[in-house]
Amino acid sequence: MTGGLRVLGACPLDCPDTCSWVVTVENGEAVTMRGNPDHPYTRGALCVKVNRYLEHTRAADRILHPMRRIGPKGSGRFERISWDEALEEISVRLRAIVDEHGGEAIWPYNGTGSLGYLQGCEGVAGRRFWNVLGASRHFLNICSTAGNVGLTQTNGTPGGMDPETFASSKLVLLWGTNTLTSGHHLWKFVQDARAAGAHVVAIDPIRTRTAEQADEYLPILPGTDAALALGLLHVVLEEGAEDRDYLENRTENWAEFREEILRHPPARVAGITGLPEEDIRALGLRLARTRPTGIRATMGIQRHAGGGAAMRVIAAIPGVTGDWRHPGGGVAYSTSGHVHLNIDTRDDLLARPVRTLTMTRLATELDESVKCLWVYTANPVGSSPDQNRIRERLLREDLFTVVMEQFPTDTVDYADIVLPATMQTEHLDLHAGYGHMYLMWNEPAVKPPGECLSTTETFRRLARHLGLDEPSLYDSDLELAEELLSSGHPSLDGITVDRLRKEGWARLNVAQPFVPFTDGFPTPSGRLRLPREAAYVPPHTATAAREPYPLTLVTPAAHTFLNTTFGNNPELLRRAGGPRVLVNPADAAARGLASGRRARVFNGSGAFEAEVEISDRVRPGVVAAPKGNWPKLSPGGAGVNAVVDARDADLGRGAVYHDNLVEIEPV
Repeated sequence: MTGGLRVLGACPLDCPDTCSWVVTVENGEAVTMRGNPDHPYTRGALCVKVNRYLEHTRAADRILHPMRRIGPKGSGRFERISWDEALEEISVRLRAIVDEHGGEAIWPYNGTGSLGYLQGCEGVAGRRFWNVLGASRHFLNICSTAGNVGLTQTNGTPGGMDPETFASSKLVLLWGTNTLTSGHHLWKFVQDARAAGAHVVAIDPIRTRTAEQADEYLPILPGTDAALALGLLHVVLEEGAEDRDYLENRTENWAEFREEILRHPPARVAGITGLPEEDIRALGLRLARTRPTGIRATMGIQRHAGGGAAMRVIAAIPGVTGDWRHPGGGVAYSTSGHVHLNIDTRDDLLARPVRTLTMTRLATELDESVKCLWVYTANPVGSSPDQNRIRERLLREDLFTVVMEQFPTDTVDYADIVLPATMQTEHLDLHAGYGHMYLMWNEPAVKPPGECLSTTETFRRLARHLGLDEPSLYDSDLELAEELLSSGHPSLDGITVDRLRKEGWARLNVAQPFVPFTDGFPTPSGRLRLPREAAYVPPHTATAAREPYPLTLVTPAAHTFLNTTFGNNPELLRRAGGPRVLVNPADAAARGLASGRRARVFNGSGAFEAEVEISDRVRPGVVAAPKGNWPKLSPGGAGVNAVVDARDADLGRGAVYHDNLVEIEPV
């Protein structure tokens, strides 16, 4: 076919932008991929990571066939077997586990490797199958739960601003978010706002790519964001700039929250946040005088002991200033709260209630009561806290571990059975961006290589092999997609499978510009619930003894990897230059560290090695080591999560990747 066949798809990865892409297929092979120029948010551009996606699907280390372990656990030694052999061995083991220990001895562990509603975590892929077996529930808390709970306590939903309306903002606060690395498509709308006179402020413990492009940068101490928010609001009150009409008619708990604000004058907040009092006061004055103010705060901001409280207070800012009234005003954390698909996980298939096991607690909850760990769209050895104890738990000979994967990750090395998984250009899926207001369709562009199967097809085949007679286990992907769109919610009016397959995407049926809470908040009272107590919860690093580990470690997103996806891509590995740790010159001098030399970062949980980069991009007492490197491809065989604790945040049992104390020494 002249010019090739154009197939519309969507990026499945854990990024708010969920890009629309166009794959050109010639003679059954995908030859090019580019961002869809017709999509209002993607606007024709993909990120540096996904630009190499087609190359990644054809990588030499792609897993193409089922495999059985033949070496010790952790050795990564396997032999190829057939699908029939794999399904038979799995069926025998699962039946024996259920018969002897009950279904709860199975832990289905899925993650954010795909955000698909069919193949990935958003639709809880495989849940019906696990319900029939009576398996334990899996609580996917690793990414955003503290912020989700905090926002829901305040707004009634984690949904907030339509990010496209940032083009109308006059003050943009990029708070704890590195837009140019994690969700760069928002930058176009920020640039539109700046062209119209907006002032852009980055608030971050690291002077990131985004901070360097902002008009103003505040190098806040990690985990003190709620205190800064209270300090800014203190200035708003000093100026008499609170929106009294909005507070009276659209909020509750104002009297109590006002008292909490008054307890946080800029001088006190300066001592907490490490920011100069005059900078806090100047930004507070700007906030008081500028409407609309749009705040972008993404998942990194809530990965500490007070993460939920931080999002509660930040969400309260536009309640005090009245910015929720305006296009371009409010807070954008995740748009997923505006997506109302019918996610029927068929909990009625459970014979009785079952326990819930928590994703970030794998190191402690993977105990003798768990006899089967089934991992899909996840790489816990590379991504989860307390890495060393996870490895120890995975060595148990009585633990039957199955991993559905595309590449030989660190987690695959501990599997008993490995099942080859499709990639996004090879299966059908439905997506909704958590950073925009569009549903996205992914049509398979090519046939899967080797013997790779999609998540849905793998569970259909396994159910058939086990002889399970529940009809819903065999629903096709198109039937599942039709069901997802059948919720009857007004935002889905006019959006059908046929339309999505033809057009590739559809905007949710909401106003444009979308101002989310014009008719009230989805709370019992219909009002925004301002915090009444515990408005600022300090991070662990501010309250724990700082000896013998005096440095606060944050683990931001890498520019070249997405979590651990692409962590084995040769070109992106070359660009990343290996694991790095950013150290302030004063801290480096005190420890005899030199740029370009390797250092050991350690605490009581473990250690990892990284090349030192001495830079004032971090302040004294704070070090930063980007996540994403595979431990087995890193010096010393360990990654940053070797020193990350499995503690919980204040709300939602969120993760604390930016709230750990370490020490550094030369190697």
